[in-house]
Amino acid sequence: MKAYFFIIIWLQSIFLFSQPTTGTNGFQFDVSDTNINTKYSEIGTGFFKKKLIMVSSKKIGVFARKDRNTKEAFKELYCVDTLGNGALANPLLFSRILNTKNSEDQISFSPDEKTVYYTRSSRKKSLEYKLYKATLEEGSHGNWINEELIYFNSENVSIENPFVNANGDKLYFAANMPDAIGGYDIYVSDINSDGTLGTPKNLGRKINTTSDDKHPYVSKDNEHLFFASKGHEGFGGFDFFVSKIFNNKYHTPKNLGSTINTPHDEIAYFYANKKSGYFSSNRKEENSFDIFYFTIDHVKQTIEGKILDIDTKTILPNTVVILRDKNLKELDKLITGEDGAYSFDVSPSETYIITTEKIDYEDGTFDFASYKNDETTYHQDLELAPISLIAEVDDELQIVVENIYFEFDKHNIKEESYEDLDKIIEVLTNHPKIKLAIHAHTDNVGSDAYNLNLSHRRAKSTLNYLIKHGISEDRLISQGYGEREPLIDCKNRCTKEDRQTNRRVEFVIINASPQNTLNKVNQTGDYHVMAGSFSTEKNCTKLINQLKLEGFISARKVGKSKNGLFQVAYASYESKSEARKALETIRIISNEKAWLNYKKLN
Repeated sequence: MKAYFFIIIWLQSIFLFSQPTTGTNGFQFDVSDTNINTKYSEIGTGFFKKKLIMVSSKKIGVFARKDRNTKEAFKELYCVDTLGNGALANPLLFSRILNTKNSEDQISFSPDEKTVYYTRSSRKKSLEYKLYKATLEEGSHGNWINEELIYFNSENVSIENPFVNANGDKLYFAANMPDAIGGYDIYVSDINSDGTLGTPKNLGRKINTTSDDKHPYVSKDNEHLFFASKGHEGFGGFDFFVSKIFNNKYHTPKNLGSTINTPHDEIAYFYANKKSGYFSSNRKEENSFDIFYFTIDHVKQTIEGKILDIDTKTILPNTVVILRDKNLKELDKLITGEDGAYSFDVSPSETYIITTEKIDYEDGTFDFASYKNDETTYHQDLELAPISLIAEVDDELQIVVENIYFEFDKHNIKEESYEDLDKIIEVLTNHPKIKLAIHAHTDNVGSDAYNLNLSHRRAKSTLNYLIKHGISEDRLISQGYGEREPLIDCKNRCTKEDRQTNRRVEFVIINASPQNTLNKVNQTGDYHVMAGSFSTEKNCTKLINQLKLEGFISARKVGKSKNGLFQVAYASYESKSEARKALETIRIISNEKAWLNYKKLN
């Protein structure tokens, strides 16, 4: 009766593990037992010659000694057969050469299976593993030779979970090295063409946490890093996470979800093929790991594209691109390379927001919905608008840059202001018709006469810088105003910040204006000479600034069209006849496609 009861419970446990349930984060795992587990720990570690290699603390023989730290026998490497349904069978000791009286742990092979990386601890320090390398003797089936202790092993450092990627050029591992962010961090070392290993590199805070991060595994296409972590947000214990690898950088990790992770520990995740693989967990018994088989149904979707300048369509490198959920929580983040490309993994039927940040460009916000249910890649280039340096300030059209700084009480321009002056030069070069007035202002420290003289000298220094860099002198005038026109009229109660604000240089555009050719302009009129229509207010404002730059100072926004477009007019008039005269003039001197529109704005 007891045997019968045991069988029923065992079948029920298999049934429970194999039932698919709704997963989180777009991953759907179907998990089952492998029929090879014992009361001791079994941990899968990869494949060799189509055999699964596992680490186990099974007792072999009556004299097997126990590890006083784990209370189990010292671990050995085994090879087992894989059956069609993911079950494992026929465990045999893997290698009499690699297995020793000490404790062996996880192992990884080069793609050609001629080199092995493995870890081993001594009996005295059974929890401190050292990393080794060996090669397969030519023509043999398992004679490992040239055993070598890797050079970056050190005292009191444990190196664990080695993994060689599919290209055979990188060795990943976990270790508690001195520069670790937490207890154990994941590292990578380049495998050079001569077989030597490069200096280990910590994968950084995107992957590693202040807790333990272990068991790295990289997909065969080298696009995803899987690992186990106690530090990232999860269900408890070690959980599995995946990070997209793009441009040799690791993206924000994503939890593999509730159909594989539990409040217990999940470790040693690896694939047998594209749709199935193995992992180990202590979900059945806290102090003992078992090997489980999984199949995965994950709809892989990607959003990718390039970041471009909205006007020139040129590629924009060094752009910060952030993927956010509908609640604006950051999900992933990258900085574009020289190709301006971005790529994010997404889940089906979700709403996302992509935000961008780049120096000298407006911050971008783009909505995106993964509307398809099958595996797909969405292509979407994102266009950013450069920040316009031309703006209307107190009814004047100015080129707006950060303040120009001078040596204290002197007219010498500080080197830190060269970059902003170079932006002025760029605007003047791109718009050769602009004429510019340079207005220098001081704070109210010192006498009026002294400050006026100082402001004249500072304005002149700024003018000379522009001339020195190729701007014609006949396009420039300079004027000092001393302390007479403060932005903050604080008189004798000025703070340090107030005085800094009042010390400034302004760049005012003083073009000869084609506005003089337009007579009887009336901004309250209902007849408008139209310049353009736009779907965004940003582009509407951009055209207004451009028209004012060309001298049409009466250019303005005149509401929206019936289909919701923002509209810009050169000028407005009370009578239709005056508007028609202006339209004819504008078509000759500026825009042959200008048109007339009647609209009451009030």
